Amino acid sequence: MPRGTGLVYRGFGAPDAACVAAELSAIARRRGLVLLIGADRGLAMRCKAQGLHLPERMAGQAPRLRRPGWILTAAAHSAAAARRPGIDAFVVSAVFPSASRSAGPPLGVLRFAQLARRARAPVYALGGVNDVTAGRLRLTPAAGLAGVDLHAGV
Repeated sequence: MPRGTGLVYRGFGAPDAACVAAELSAIARRRGLVLLIGADRGLAMRCKAQGLHLPERMAGQAPRLRRPGWILTAAAHSAAAARRPGIDAFVVSAVFPSASRSAGPPLGVLRFAQLARRARAPVYALGGVNDVTAGRLRLTPAAGLAGVDLHAGV
């Protein structure tokens, strides 16, 4: 992954979450990656992550969860969710059909572009994004792409 790439670790109560987060934090520092921890402020502080990634239902808590210098991102599945204040970037899904259990009906390129134009912060496309579908997002306001099951050899 190129320097500056964001990496979100979603430990969600896993017994080894602290160990995994510490390892990812060390890798991120060495490789110049940005580590965000999913929905766990305490874990993010302990592993010295650069911030938090919040599920849509927690995005309203952003002002309370923020720490100086942190990046806060949030999932957004609607235009209203992408207008929440206090979020530095939104991860919008699902853009294309996805095999993910949590993916809802795909927005498609046009609806994604409309949502991204109305968003309060930069928007990253998630859901069914791959080397074939990514090119369809070139003319949208997407700030970047996101993926869940990437095999980057970290």
